[in-house]
Amino acid sequence: MSRRKLIKRVAGAAVTAAVVAPRLSVAAEGGTIYKARNNRINQSVVHWCFKPMSVEELAIEAARMGCRSVELVGPEHWPTLKKHGLMCAISGSHGFAKGFAHREEHEECIAALRKSIDVTAEAGWPSVITFSGFRRGISDEEGIRNMVEGLKKIVGHAEKKKVTLCLEMLNSRVNIEMKGHPDYFCDDIDRSVEICRQIGSERMKVLFDIYHVQIMHGDVITRLRKCAPFIGHYHTAGVPGRGEIDDTQEINYAPIMKAIVETGYKGYVAQEFIPVRDKVASLNQSVKLCDV
Repeated sequence: MSRRKLIKRVAGAAVTAAVVAPRLSVAAEGGTIYKARNNRINQSVVHWCFKPMSVEELAIEAARMGCRSVELVGPEHWPTLKKHGLMCAISGSHGFAKGFAHREEHEECIAALRKSIDVTAEAGWPSVITFSGFRRGISDEEGIRNMVEGLKKIVGHAEKKKVTLCLEMLNSRVNIEMKGHPDYFCDDIDRSVEICRQIGSERMKVLFDIYHVQIMHGDVITRLRKCAPFIGHYHTAGVPGRGEIDDTQEINYAPIMKAIVETGYKGYVAQEFIPVRDKVASLNQSVKLCDV
């Protein structure tokens, strides 16, 4: 065999390996892909933390595992999700850099939410995410007042369209990009729930991110039981580090999933960890762990 042909064959083998490696690695860890079967937890996957996988690549794997959604992807990707029998359990909106804690940001956030609510309702999806933005020196009282005032201006539209707004609590302790958000206003689950309580709409809920709640508070099961009437969505990730939700981290996810089921929750629980190992194998391990 000539040197040129040998190089081409090796390169071709490398490309093939790159394509099939995720499935081979899953098989090596215990055979076939585990597919969720208990139907007690509706599982979803957040796309951003599984990049550079494309939305379609992630959708194919998620569908094989019995997940029902790939979320926080734009409308341009929704036909792809539908093609694979999936939905988008929660849609994006204005992002966490701006939010309702400051009145001067209300107009921009309301416009983004209105647009997202409309396309989400048209697609038949259930929820849209929203955020508080950063504190920047305001008191709890002023921030809560601004949040309630601003969100009341858009929640009526969400009610009309039968779409739920989910206010995400984020931790302010970890100063690492996409693992924490110093100075974020809604860094307390009780404060986030109080905002929803004051708004007083069935279409205004909190996004209970287990990773962020653990970092700021701990006592996750007690808190999710207490907050249950106000929870519209869940996210997962390992603590510390936001990696896999396995025995390398401190949260015991199986009892948490069982507690979620016991509250009567019928919404979605999304895997939002940042894999540090093979992405497909790690996702499949997490799907199995949460399929209580």
